[in-house]
Amino acid sequence: MHASPRDYHRTLYASENNDIDFALAGEALISQGLSMYTEPRYLELVNLIRGADARYVHLEMLFHDYEHAPTDKRVGTHMRCDPKYIADLQWMGFQMMSTAHNHSIDFGEGGVMKTVEHLSRAGVTHAGMGRNLAQARAPAYLETAKGRVALLSGTTSLFAWGRAGDQRRDMIGRPGANYLRHYLEWTVDKPMFEQLRAIGATLGWTHQAGAHRPMGHNSPPDTATTLHLTGYDNCAFKYLKVILGDKIEKRWYPYQPDLDGFLERIRDARRMAQWVVVAMHNQDWPGDTPPEHAITMYHAMIDAGADILVGTGPHQDRGIEIYKGRPVFYGLGDFILQNDSVLLTPQDAYEYQGLGWNGTPADFYDTRAGYQGDSPGKPSKGQSVTPHNWQSGMHRVRFEGGKLKEIRIYPVDVGYGKPRWQQGRPMLAEGEVAAEILERYQRLSKPMGTHVQIDGNMGYVRL
Repeated sequence: MHASPRDYHRTLYASENNDIDFALAGEALISQGLSMYTEPRYLELVNLIRGADARYVHLEMLFHDYEHAPTDKRVGTHMRCDPKYIADLQWMGFQMMSTAHNHSIDFGEGGVMKTVEHLSRAGVTHAGMGRNLAQARAPAYLETAKGRVALLSGTTSLFAWGRAGDQRRDMIGRPGANYLRHYLEWTVDKPMFEQLRAIGATLGWTHQAGAHRPMGHNSPPDTATTLHLTGYDNCAFKYLKVILGDKIEKRWYPYQPDLDGFLERIRDARRMAQWVVVAMHNQDWPGDTPPEHAITMYHAMIDAGADILVGTGPHQDRGIEIYKGRPVFYGLGDFILQNDSVLLTPQDAYEYQGLGWNGTPADFYDTRAGYQGDSPGKPSKGQSVTPHNWQSGMHRVRFEGGKLKEIRIYPVDVGYGKPRWQQGRPMLAEGEVAAEILERYQRLSKPMGTHVQIDGNMGYVRL
């Protein structure tokens, strides 16, 4: 066959311009409807979302009708939303939803599969949970007029038994979430090392090579320079490694097999889609600063081909980094926060709060938030008294010619201080609340080399 002499270089598709505008929102802990409200600032926010080419939100919720038993995790909310409200998120404009998070396993493997079933039936592009590890890691694809978008989702925060498992030729896989484990190591000086060795020997946390170990203690033997303190849940391992050195410091590391497995799927998505969005849930600890292992993971994911790294988990906004020309959002805060109106709670959770079998949902939520005073009273602890948990942003991220051009930050007020039945729905923020949100973005992004410019009730990052 002879090569054709014709010139086939031409622009055929609109997506060849490599332009796209994303709308990115943080955590949606939805348990009520969204589509019936008509406040102007609310509808303006909805229109800002709908105006983007591709629209994403992190779904920290499970959709089911209590068909499956809850897990015995005791703390936090056992997430559940009526599946009919998926349509309300779609009404708001969202097409892509990540599902890997610390609540993925709240209702066991059945809750995982029911959520996957309802989202798929509704036509949502979703990633992060599945029937086995391959499905949980897999990219999902959204077709847009500006090109095909891949979405992948993982979490560094989850109970170990919530991690999806690989299937074999002779064994089915385990439903769950794409859990990327990590671990902590300490380096300590000689006095502390010897103290830990003595304490460990006394309490049965250490062992010598060849010695009998109690059931469940699966750690390497200790040496003259390394201890493995058993009984410590270190995510990837069931022991804490302590190394003899000349100073005291701690380091967090990704568990490399989990990271490598996910990077393989990101590289695959890079070859299958024009745009790649990776969503990572990290609720390992609160605060303004992202943990060391998250930074390592997120950079590796950009290196593997992600165009945008969306971090969620701390229930607050964190800084924005531009890494190799690609945005890394280390924390998008709560966009919808309605976990205090989830319909039912397991008896284990009531008992953990000191309540009996005849306690009601309102009793549970009042006790958890430490309500005081005459009914309905005022909360005294938890997220109910931390304003930053009720503030976030909706972000428009624009690429031109394949290069990041601009990030626009629209501050969002989620109703801090309002009654339980009102709070949790997003509104465009204004005044002091808007200023607080934007100034926090500015302050936390500056150490990452990112300048957030504030203009009225809006923030900008321009490149």
